[in-house]
Amino acid sequence: MPPTKLYPRTALALLTTLNLLNYIDRSVLFAVQPLVQSEFHLTNAQVGYLTSAFLGFYMVAAPFTGPLADRYSRKRIIVLGAIFWSGLTLLTAFTHTYWELLVRHTLVGIGEATFVTIAPTFVADLFPERERGRIFGVFYLAIPVGTAAGYLLGGKLGPSMGWRFPFYIAAFPGFLLALAILFLPEPERGQFDSLKETPERGTILGLVRNPAFWTVTLGMAAGTFSLGGVQVWMPTFLSRARGYSLQAANELFGTIVVIDGILASLIGGWLGDRLLPRMKSSYYFVSAISMGLGVPVMIMALFMKGRAMLPAIAVAAFLLLLNTSPLNTALVNSVGAHIRATAIAVNIFIFHLLGDVPSPTLMGYVADRRSLQAAFILPVIAMAVSSAILFYGMRFAPPVRVDNNAGKVGGGAG
Repeated sequence: MPPTKLYPRTALALLTTLNLLNYIDRSVLFAVQPLVQSEFHLTNAQVGYLTSAFLGFYMVAAPFTGPLADRYSRKRIIVLGAIFWSGLTLLTAFTHTYWELLVRHTLVGIGEATFVTIAPTFVADLFPERERGRIFGVFYLAIPVGTAAGYLLGGKLGPSMGWRFPFYIAAFPGFLLALAILFLPEPERGQFDSLKETPERGTILGLVRNPAFWTVTLGMAAGTFSLGGVQVWMPTFLSRARGYSLQAANELFGTIVVIDGILASLIGGWLGDRLLPRMKSSYYFVSAISMGLGVPVMIMALFMKGRAMLPAIAVAAFLLLLNTSPLNTALVNSVGAHIRATAIAVNIFIFHLLGDVPSPTLMGYVADRRSLQAAFILPVIAMAVSSAILFYGMRFAPPVRVDNNAGKVGGGAG
């Protein structure tokens, strides 16, 4: 099929929308977890374990899907995964015990791993390197918008329709998007890459001694520890510790996340691209600065009350989300196109293992023994660690060529 100017933007729109559904399904649980906790008589640690188990299976599945995507059709694997996780989301109607919900949640994690591992490599091959920060800024809008939509969906419908009902709303569009993606042509792998695939960048064994890859992965792990814990427990914190109703807490935090997330994703990607001609480590630098500045603001958000609390939470969330596009761009640029899905799979395994797999459960553990406010100290520490790792790793950033003209924007559909 000959390439068209419309093709890359259409593909980006479909993949971004499917990514949106991916995050809606995850965050609906965060919005309704007090209702789940009440029905099943769960401790805070058990509630946190639902998310930890989901992400645990998700990260274990990623290393299996990544190598497959580097060898076979990425599009077909994405489609099968979307149908699988959408079908399981519908099965929420049949979960009437904690253990049934736990099994459902873990299997959804396996399905979603196929998408999150593979879709970024598909997106990277649609546009030139010099535009990747902004393009990933669009693609990863799905994180804040989908997360906020899940909070709002669960917060609105959960109390009145039951906590299971919002999952049905999140399931049906996945089947339609899977069918639409089936008709997309696949772009040629690495058609816009300017750097050669050296053993360090182009082989699986080379990942072990690729400092650019490891800096991004470890910095992302610490940041994900913070983000994962905040996403799971902030609505509950606002409800229990600050006196908001569950619906109001979800609406407030959901609104903050969606506004901050849109701005942060677009601004972070734009800043990384803008600074790239003058600083090869621009994506690392933007991420490190945002995490470092977020530490004192997050502390203020936790201990301030009254009118100043919500603005402090909003600024902290913005800084926490600002690194999303730059870090994912740095990850894609750190390796060659023919091992990119495998590298992302390894990255996913490690940053979830060290990040948002343990953080919800650890925060629940601290909350059971101290308080939710005390539990939020853990994400603050993680932000500081992430900033330090990324500042150190700036020296390893690959020299991406910003005047890359290897192909035309929108070309390369295979």
